[in-house]
Amino acid sequence: MKIGKRKSEPKTTAVVVGAGIAGLIVARALARAGISTTVLEARDAPGGAVRSHRIAGLTLDAGAESFATRGGYVADLLADMGMAEQITSPDPTGAWVQLPDDARPMPHGGVLGIPAHPWSAGIRRTLGTVGAARACLDLVLPGKVGAGGSLRDQVGRRMGYRVVDRLVHPVVGGVYGADPADVTLAGLAPHLTEELPKSGGSLARAVRTVVASMPSGASTQGLEGGLYRLTNALVEDVEAHGGEIKVFTEVSKVTRDDDGWVVTTNDDERRADLVVLASAMLGGIEGLEDVALDEGRPSTLVTLVLDDGRLDAAPRGTGMLVAPGSPVEAKALTHSTVKWSWLADQAGPGRHVLRVSYEGDRMGKWNDENRQRLRDAALVDAGRMLGLALSSSQLAGYDVVVWTQSMPRPSAAHREAVAKVKALAQTTDHLAVTGSWVAGTGLAAVVADAVAVGKVLVDEES
Repeated sequence: MKIGKRKSEPKTTAVVVGAGIAGLIVARALARAGISTTVLEARDAPGGAVRSHRIAGLTLDAGAESFATRGGYVADLLADMGMAEQITSPDPTGAWVQLPDDARPMPHGGVLGIPAHPWSAGIRRTLGTVGAARACLDLVLPGKVGAGGSLRDQVGRRMGYRVVDRLVHPVVGGVYGADPADVTLAGLAPHLTEELPKSGGSLARAVRTVVASMPSGASTQGLEGGLYRLTNALVEDVEAHGGEIKVFTEVSKVTRDDDGWVVTTNDDERRADLVVLASAMLGGIEGLEDVALDEGRPSTLVTLVLDDGRLDAAPRGTGMLVAPGSPVEAKALTHSTVKWSWLADQAGPGRHVLRVSYEGDRMGKWNDENRQRLRDAALVDAGRMLGLALSSSQLAGYDVVVWTQSMPRPSAAHREAVAKVKALAQTTDHLAVTGSWVAGTGLAAVVADAVAVGKVLVDEES
């Protein structure tokens, strides 16, 4: 992403492809530096997976609703935008895990579900005595056992596959939308991988070190009123500094000629001195013709707003993660009005917000029949997980959202492809890349990468 100075030329123009959080962060930095900036977004609104929808009079997060506190990247961004006092922590009750035979509180103190103390009471309740004893072998096995390979095999060989099925799979599937057999420890938790040599290969000891290094308090936080407010604030800041955000504008090709970049969209061509690829759009870029990125897994979110005083008791804490073989199709449930006190205040007594997540695109054709089918399935699954019979007569409103490419799978092939793209950007004038497809899953990783990219671009242009 080399950017040479052009002191004798007119004001630099920049095009950012993609108005997700990463694209908006970079656009904000460029616009504030006086660079003429346009953001092109194919969808109907900016924000990517950090957007809102309105149900039964409540404006709710339609995608991400929290962020990892690791590194302080998101909190630093919010502070920079004057929103630090609006950061809030979730209810400390914690989540449960739906097992094939029962539902139990999710043990605390792990990373990706990998336990720090495999003989603790919570782990024994979830795994059973034999399963917990098998997990303890991790502390004495040679370091080479389980090294490399998928996350499933690495954890399974060191701690036993019961740990994978009852702890790791629910977290990785529910939070990251991935199967432990398809991803690696290095891809999802590089900070944990870095500790393994120091721990003699023991996952439990490495987790203890990582957990001990985390700041005190919740490992995730949110924003009062909804995380989508970060998107709104970024858009306002970009536009306040002269930037333009165009929605319904799909970029099909980005090419280079002697005068700079040419960005081709569904309705025109526009020239730019600088191009930032904040979405996985590589069409037309010389040197990337054979690069195949992992498209990631789509996911379906059904949000239910219910009037049911029985839910005041928070029967499963802040929500549930689901283990393989469980009697529900959903991969996770969030009881949002328990998780966030500000939302409970907005909703009022007896009104509850449940978010039921499914793997894959469950909508198919967008029509009312499919929406109602998913609504009914979510009511059944939520009822089973919460131990209550939920009825559509209690429903104040609902919505169905399908997210595509919001959770790129951190496979080895994808990382290799991204490395090639980043290497080309480093050696190509006026080209930069950012976004979840580059930085990985999770708002903390995306924000950290986008802030760094924006700083480099501004420093090199100044």
